[in-house]
Amino acid sequence: MKTIIHKADTRGYADHGWLKSNHTFSFASYQDPERMNFGMLRVLNDDVVQAKMGFGTHPHQNMEIISIPLKGSLSHKDNMGNKRAIEVGEVQVMSAGTGLSHSEFNDSKTDEVNFLQLWIIPEKMNVKPNYEQRSFKAEVKKNALQTIVAPKDKLEGDALPISQQAYIYKTNLDSNHSIDLSLKSENNGLYIFVVDGEIKIEDNSLSKRDAIGVYETDTISIESSKNSELIIVEVPMS
Repeated sequence: MKTIIHKADTRGYADHGWLKSNHTFSFASYQDPERMNFGMLRVLNDDVVQAKMGFGTHPHQNMEIISIPLKGSLSHKDNMGNKRAIEVGEVQVMSAGTGLSHSEFNDSKTDEVNFLQLWIIPEKMNVKPNYEQRSFKAEVKKNALQTIVAPKDKLEGDALPISQQAYIYKTNLDSNHSIDLSLKSENNGLYIFVVDGEIKIEDNSLSKRDAIGVYETDTISIESSKNSELIIVEVPMS
């Protein structure tokens, strides 16, 4: 088994006043040739948007984009006719494919929004753009894996579809609880992002906003030292 550790304080950081963003991988003005991606996972941004602020209309193409709110509500509008708010407990996916444009805005007059945005490189270019959004029950992820994103040709449960052989899981682990994960393919790796809490994998201890990439293994075991919330991304490594 091979691992790569990304501690929270090693992430790129940008402060635009209205937006504060931590970049796990190279993004915008943060460029590090050693932090370009983990397999097909290209971006993991931890964004905080101030009240009454947001991202104006901008384009995307040939990327699978997943947004996961952690605090607050983020309004979305795109050129496919979708106009909705994304709230905590929900997940949004966009297959940008041949091209789409959208905006994201914090409508609150007082409260900031914190959300994670992940970009996954698609397995096929120039697919038809697609948008989906779904609410996921909190109790399902308690001490268990909740599949929130899966390949569109291998959907399971309520998972949202993307154009890549990749999966995203959420889990909330009680203190001193362990969970085992088996990878879907020997070519895949797991990227575990600690939203909150403290966990241990092998001899590696990770705390809030730390992350670990694990590959060239069939299974891993995660043990929580405190109540912990995790986002786990399984992606092809090549």
